[in-house]
Amino acid sequence: MILIADGGSTKIHWSLVTASGQTTDVRTDGINPLFQTSDAMRNSVSNQLLPQIAPLLWAGTLTHIFFYGAGCTPEKKVFVQKALSMVFKKAEITVESDMLGAARGLLGHNAGVACILGTGSGSCFYNGENIEWCVPSLGYILGDEGSAAVLGKKLVGDLLKNQLGDDLKQLFFSEYNTSMADIIEHVYRQPFPNRYLAGLSKFCADHLDDERIYNLVYDHFIHFIRRNLHQYFQNGQMPNDKMVNDKMVNSVGFTGSIAYYYRPVLEKAMKAEGLCISRIMQDPIEGLKEYHKDAIVPTTV
Repeated sequence: MILIADGGSTKIHWSLVTASGQTTDVRTDGINPLFQTSDAMRNSVSNQLLPQIAPLLWAGTLTHIFFYGAGCTPEKKVFVQKALSMVFKKAEITVESDMLGAARGLLGHNAGVACILGTGSGSCFYNGENIEWCVPSLGYILGDEGSAAVLGKKLVGDLLKNQLGDDLKQLFFSEYNTSMADIIEHVYRQPFPNRYLAGLSKFCADHLDDERIYNLVYDHFIHFIRRNLHQYFQNGQMPNDKMVNDKMVNSVGFTGSIAYYYRPVLEKAMKAEGLCISRIMQDPIEGLKEYHKDAIVPTTV
């Protein structure tokens, strides 16, 4: 039995997979070693994940945990590994970045470009096993174009700066029962402002039929493509130094809630920029189950 996790800053999708192929999927709040200590992450896993899967665990049956998470840089992933090892003492634990998880889930063992558009955003060139290079995401303050947090930041900024019309501004305040003072408090004085801003971006999904909102979302994706994807491609193909097995790679996959729920707008923006999408997934768990299927072995109590 193995446990696979696709971990974002807002939520984590866990999948427990048995040797017979039976899966149990659960969700918990996100964890991120850039913002949390090992103890805080351990408490989150113990209090939210363990009660949901404990009835399915038997001594010695959970052999491996594959955790792909936001903030799991080479320097920080050791803290996630420590947190998980305090809860699951017998399992072999592998912690990698959410970007590598997205690439493996979207592309399997094929080379291409993988993108995450969720609470945060990211992209990379993947050679079929590992990430070769990436345009840095830089977080929602300096980068994260295409993400829910930056979409929420752009939406709120435009509303408060009176760029989208007083009718939309008042509708937003009414639907979210909020005010300028509340927004300033959450963004500048409360923890996890990226999660807060990402939550506000849902207003765009609810009002996408409004031309002003549609254009905001469309421009949001154009900004992501121009500042990120065009660095991987030249004339619609991977640059010569990114050839794999003597062939150009032009496969681009997307995962994350923003890519999934705004798919028609994203597809239109990609087409306008001369790029095609090979695959869009809400999250990469199904692809990761296939990628790690060889690690599932029968165990006994």
